Amino acid sequence: MAVSNLDMHALFVLGDLRAKLVKQFQSRFVYVTEQTPEGIYIAEIDTEAALVVDDKPRLELKVGDHFRAAVLPSREGGKFELKFRDIKLTVYGLGDYAFVSTTVGQGIVFKEGHSVMLVFAANEQLVEGLTKTLKAVTGKAAKWRKGELVTFKASE
Repeated sequence: MAVSNLDMHALFVLGDLRAKLVKQFQSRFVYVTEQTPEGIYIAEIDTEAALVVDDKPRLELKVGDHFRAAVLPSREGGKFELKFRDIKLTVYGLGDYAFVSTTVGQGIVFKEGHSVMLVFAANEQLVEGLTKTLKAVTGKAAKWRKGELVTFKASE
């Protein structure tokens, strides 16, 4: 039988990460990308059109029917689960995420295995060079060579 718990360290670290993610969704345009060895997937979320629900007691964030992030108990003491459409990512703590900032906005890059997810709050809607811009933002934390993730520079 698996025992799941949420220890205090995970509660503070992952709870703080969830709070910073909530702050991202205070921007009008949020871009979510998933980059894997197979390629990149990009989606734009207009937060005025999508309902953003910050459920603090349950340590959960929901954006419309497509995006969900929650701090959950685990055998390791806690995990941060991100779901976006068919993409599911689990972050266990320090070393699995990085905060990035550019002149066009700021974001959080999450890493799991050989894939990364970027949640990027743009200062204004990105119209031209969307893929190039978001790849450059992701590149501040994750370096790719020949389609493989070779380095990830975590913030904490």
